[in-house]
Amino acid sequence: MSFKDEIAKRRTFGIISHPDAGKTTLTEKLLLFGGAIQEAGAVKSNKIKKGATSDFMEIERQRGISVATSVLAFNYQDKKINILDTPGHKDFAEDTYRTLTAVDSVIVVIDVAKGVEEQTEKLVEVCRMRNIPMIVFINKLDREGKDAFDLLDEVEQKLKLKVTPLSFPIGMGYDFKGIYNIWEKNINLFTGDSRKDIEETIAFDDVNNPELDKIVGQKHADKLREELELVTEIYPSFDRDAYLKGALQPVFFGSALNNFGVRELLDCFIEIAPQPRPKESDTRLVQPDENKFSGFVFKIHANMDPKHRDRLAFIKIVSGTFERNKPYLHVRHNKNLKFSSPNAFFAEKKEIVDISYAGDIVGLHDTGNFKIGDTLTEGEVMAFKGIPSFSPEHFRYINNADPLKAKQLEKGIDQLMDEGVAQLFTLEMNGRKVIGTVGALQYEVIQYRLEHEYGAKCSYENFPAHKACWIKPDDEKNEEFAEFKRVKQKFLGKDKHGQLVFLADSEFSIQMTQQKYPSVKLFFTSDFQTK
Repeated sequence: MSFKDEIAKRRTFGIISHPDAGKTTLTEKLLLFGGAIQEAGAVKSNKIKKGATSDFMEIERQRGISVATSVLAFNYQDKKINILDTPGHKDFAEDTYRTLTAVDSVIVVIDVAKGVEEQTEKLVEVCRMRNIPMIVFINKLDREGKDAFDLLDEVEQKLKLKVTPLSFPIGMGYDFKGIYNIWEKNINLFTGDSRKDIEETIAFDDVNNPELDKIVGQKHADKLREELELVTEIYPSFDRDAYLKGALQPVFFGSALNNFGVRELLDCFIEIAPQPRPKESDTRLVQPDENKFSGFVFKIHANMDPKHRDRLAFIKIVSGTFERNKPYLHVRHNKNLKFSSPNAFFAEKKEIVDISYAGDIVGLHDTGNFKIGDTLTEGEVMAFKGIPSFSPEHFRYINNADPLKAKQLEKGIDQLMDEGVAQLFTLEMNGRKVIGTVGALQYEVIQYRLEHEYGAKCSYENFPAHKACWIKPDDEKNEEFAEFKRVKQKFLGKDKHGQLVFLADSEFSIQMTQQKYPSVKLFFTSDFQTK
């Protein structure tokens, strides 16, 4: 198989949703279809101690939420599918935003009873900004929920999407009979028997066929005919080009827990979802089928295996092929590195691979060379754009709770910050360290991981800041900047990269600063230099 064929069979996507909409369950069911796992672990049930394959940190297991973004891959109908499982919990939104820089398309999961929730709105906005193709999956149809048309309206209005249903429910909740698959023209009947791994479907080219009345009952059959007529009147027919441009979003209905409607979603997905897409760097647009390798780090994960102190840098391959033991240029350090054991992911297992292709995700063992956003190439000097750090909204002093373990604490904090779990600011005035996070739950994660992975204990103290603003003066030598630094010295710190940051204590203080020192520009993400 040629190198271009290999790239063409790759599908790399992320699943996004509000917590509890059923994202992890859907991920598992997709793996089940791909034959990558044998039994689906009931995600939150204590009966199956294994837990879901994609949630692997203790805190995730206790809370039933996904915290870390993991990579799961499987083969299905001659396609190689890479799923990037993203945290649904809002405290980990930053990790999810970064993951969205590495996917070629997205599946948005929506809970039939709750409809569109706040976290989904934020994530979909990021996808819209980047024109990422999206498919919507409305989940939990076996429970009582909103009317299908109301949900479609809500998706259009709240998420500002243009939708077209490719499947439609017959009844809902207690009355749920099955799904009519508009895309393939067949009916999938719901038996409610969750022991059956995969349901059978009945081909139905014509919904006016009287057989339908026998199968689902006349009331449901008539209602379905009516609703399908409405669907064709109200919604545009599916247009793949519009979908690929991010201008049209197909919608599927189903119940991931009961493995229902998932196969329809997957079969349509592999047909319409995009192959690896080109990516913009600071010098040019890079195409996936170029011969030379390029890729970037979108995530770093330390200590994935508690038995080994290891850090894995996750690289999305943008172009060409990545080969084991071949030297590649680390652009920021301007030095060549070789990797003897690059990991690929298959379901929950990692395996060492000799060659990976554009669209794939590779895990590289890292001894501290990588930061999020780093670019690797075969020699070309360029950097991929758009992997920012966001301004934190929570700030706390971090104190060492065990003076004998100062070294471990420093090393632990250093590594966790490289991973992008949170951001570290060192105050100019007294050198005290302040940790800033996007969500409060991250403090627990940091404390837990420092203790369990580095043997260090820490305590926190509140630090009265409202937002972190990166600073860029028009002129570093002018009087105004010097005065700004003198007046605000209590609130100034440096981030991990040595950039100056103003830790403002209120929105008012940010506005006053902008009025009083117009030549000092404030930014709320750290990638302002690359823009």
